[in-house]
Amino acid sequence: MRTLCFFLASAFMLSSCESNSVFEGNQPVNPQEWKSFDPVHFEFETHDTITLHNFYLNVRNREDYAYSNLFFFVEMEFPNGKKSVDTVECLLANEQGQWLGEPTANIYSHEFLYQRAKQFPLGGRYKVDIRQGMRPDALKGITDVGFKLTHTSQ
Repeated sequence: MRTLCFFLASAFMLSSCESNSVFEGNQPVNPQEWKSFDPVHFEFETHDTITLHNFYLNVRNREDYAYSNLFFFVEMEFPNGKKSVDTVECLLANEQGQWLGEPTANIYSHEFLYQRAKQFPLGGRYKVDIRQGMRPDALKGITDVGFKLTHTSQ
């Protein structure tokens, strides 16, 4: 009887938790040399032109990353072929040089909100290219880059 009650309570709690995530993708990059001309590419489809969305960048870096920040160029191609480009700075470490992300061994995971409450103007397939925008052409110490799209909390 206890097992049945536990199972029913667990099922109820899980069914009441709704994820507001629409899309999330993460891709590895060459941690020895992520070149500025080597984009990380994502594609997703949406037909929701009413709901507001938040856009996030995910980054994982090793301890040997030489900088406290990371600049990205985020290019979004709309279903009609038009493009927008954003320059985004992400702070990975504080002024004392301590990494700000969630640590796992010697890798730190970060999630950055870079656009809040955006509405998609068109339904269809969107393409996102993310390039590193730092002065050195090749970066050492970045292991993964991701893009996440969520519904805003009402």
